[in-house]
Amino acid sequence: MLKEGEAYAGVILGKNGEPDYHLVLLADEASDVSWPAAREWASARAGELPTRRELALLFANQRERFDRVWYWSSEPHETRPPLVWGQNFASGIQTVYGRPFRGHARAVRRIDVG
Repeated sequence: MLKEGEAYAGVILGKNGEPDYHLVLLADEASDVSWPAAREWASARAGELPTRRELALLFANQRERFDRVWYWSSEPHETRPPLVWGQNFASGIQTVYGRPFRGHARAVRRIDVG
């Protein structure tokens, strides 16, 4: 199930009728990338940027695989679209930054439970 360099992060429980799924952290990392560049980078690795919920699970279960810096999520702020959520892997807090901000990125893939 896991490819070389990948790490299993856990199960994300579905919300609002969505199915549960397994979360897998891909091997590589990008640094000093804007949000658009981070999304392209993840896609080029056959992955996606993690959601906020997924970042929280990664912080809980795979923190040692991350530098103690800030990482992009896939989620723009609900009412302020120029801002995008991310997670600080030193403190665990989630906050927003502008899309041009230069941050870090990790990619994930999802496997349906069942």
